[in-house]
Amino acid sequence: MYQDRILLTCKDILEKEFKIDTRGYRPQEVDKFLDAIIRDYEEFLKIIKEIENDKKDLIEDNIKLKQEVRNLRTKLEVLKESSHSEVSNADLLRRLSNLEKIIYSER
Repeated sequence: MYQDRILLTCKDILEKEFKIDTRGYRPQEVDKFLDAIIRDYEEFLKIIKEIENDKKDLIEDNIKLKQEVRNLRTKLEVLKESSHSEVSNADLLRRLSNLEKIIYSER
């Protein structure tokens, strides 16, 4: 998913070899490589932030849905206790099942 946003692998960094001039490594080559590493780290930070935001949203949605299921189950219990009409247990279970489908399909 995010691999297309990252230029270097750990293996690329580990196996990188620079050409040596008379005074050592070529500074431009080293700088270019370090710029790519910095770019990847910045991208990693963005990815982490996006994932944390997604996680936060999912947790909030999960909490809301659990509360909604609790409320519906409570209402169902109240209906069971107060209902003396022709509503059968099968009808109540069918209604609860339909409500759960509606709740969980909104994700």
